[in-house]
Amino acid sequence: MKIKALFLAALATLALSGSAFADGDPAKGKRVFVKCKACHVLDKEKNKVGPHLVGIIGRPVASVEGFKYSKGADSMMAFAEGGKVWDEATLTEYLKKPKALVKKTKMAFPGIKQDEQIVDLIAYMKSVQ
Repeated sequence: MKIKALFLAALATLALSGSAFADGDPAKGKRVFVKCKACHVLDKEKNKVGPHLVGIIGRPVASVEGFKYSKGADSMMAFAEGGKVWDEATLTEYLKKPKALVKKTKMAFPGIKQDEQIVDLIAYMKSVQ
């Protein structure tokens, strides 16, 4: 619980730290997306190993038709309960370390360590939408 509180405090500090990189750089984010594109498509509704990411910002979690999400306790389907939506804050937390947020996610990706890269990636994702 303490770790979660520390993470949320750090995330709030990051959000309030001004616009140094608050909006991100889509061109840099496109380069970061290279890590994602083996499993995800951003510009068309085509599922690969992972679900497509068309319209990801503002989309309900685990809502891509035809994709088989992880099920059971601590899964993506369980995480989606209650109407969670992929907003920038949730994506930021998930992209940092996916299995810390959704323990039994099928996504094997370990996460993106640098906060600026996550901000840039989200900026790129928004620019393609």
